[in-house]
Amino acid sequence: MTPGTTGLSGAAETQEEWRGWRQAMRDALYGPGGFYRVGPEGPAGHFRTSVHASPLFAGAVARLLCRVDAALEHPAQLDFVDMAAGRGELVTGVLAALPADVAARTRAYAVEVAARPEGLDRRIRWLAEPPAGVTGLLFANEWLDNVPVEVAEVDAAGVARRVLVRGDGAERLGEPVAGAEASWLARWWPSAGEEGRRAEIGLPRDEAWASAVATLDAGLAVAADYAHTAAARPPFGTLTGFRRGRETEPVPDGSCDITAHVALDACAAAHTARCTPEHAPPDALLRPQREALHALGITGARPPLALASADPAAYVRALASASEAAELTAPGGLGGLGDFLWLLQPVGAVDAAALLVDVADHEEQ
Repeated sequence: MTPGTTGLSGAAETQEEWRGWRQAMRDALYGPGGFYRVGPEGPAGHFRTSVHASPLFAGAVARLLCRVDAALEHPAQLDFVDMAAGRGELVTGVLAALPADVAARTRAYAVEVAARPEGLDRRIRWLAEPPAGVTGLLFANEWLDNVPVEVAEVDAAGVARRVLVRGDGAERLGEPVAGAEASWLARWWPSAGEEGRRAEIGLPRDEAWASAVATLDAGLAVAADYAHTAAARPPFGTLTGFRRGRETEPVPDGSCDITAHVALDACAAAHTARCTPEHAPPDALLRPQREALHALGITGARPPLALASADPAAYVRALASASEAAELTAPGGLGGLGDFLWLLQPVGAVDAAALLVDVADHEEQ
């Protein structure tokens, strides 16, 4: 691809048709008639997340919320914020999984651009932006990958340029990346000047994450997403689309989800950069989902065969639960969701590592 060329379809270009990917994604996903604003089925009709794979996931998040509650010494009001809540599946499942005494103190929020679904639990507050003054847990499952970003590609001269796109998905190269975006690329995703290399410029995601964490007075913010770190950036980016359960070309016309993996190490640093030296935040953690869920009691271990003869119905239920747990923790190459990366960002006197210490069920109760 070279600067000024026509797109993939070869149609005559009009200057007004070409936009950066960030604006194109914003309009396609969140504009009037956008992908996330229409359709009663919500995201679940197009792709499968951990929330939709099994209620075990909501149970694990509920357990994490209980551990945050204990770390905060059981405040009178405990907040749970579900970022990018879809149709409220996660927050509903968390409320159902909480012990009664914790649920009674919990204020539940769902943050989503779509309208509130009919029949949603009336205890759940439905908001377009996260609330301020949160004491508890903010959980963002597959949110940041849908925060719109610019895409850059290195041209034949070794210059990183913005990728421009039309509504039909055709692309061309635009102006050189400059300013804060160029600084971000140099720090977090250097290309070494190799022609054809691509990168998603994660600066808007850093800012979105830092703003979300800033809503906490005390507690923990978690981002769970397909992600990468500086040690293993994908050389050609990860921009893609999903429609009706299948991966597809990313076409910014509102007909499909458009997503790109997240540079979560950059997001973690963005929150730290906002803090003054005298108020340095506690250490953040990056953990694969399989490790985090194992520490929260989801292992995928098969039930003992002796149970099959002692209580066949219980064995079948336990076997089904083990299968769901395996999907949540198995590597993506094996059809699982365990390759997700969790960023755990504590605020106040909370030790993120201590929250992921595996504790036996009877001891935790």
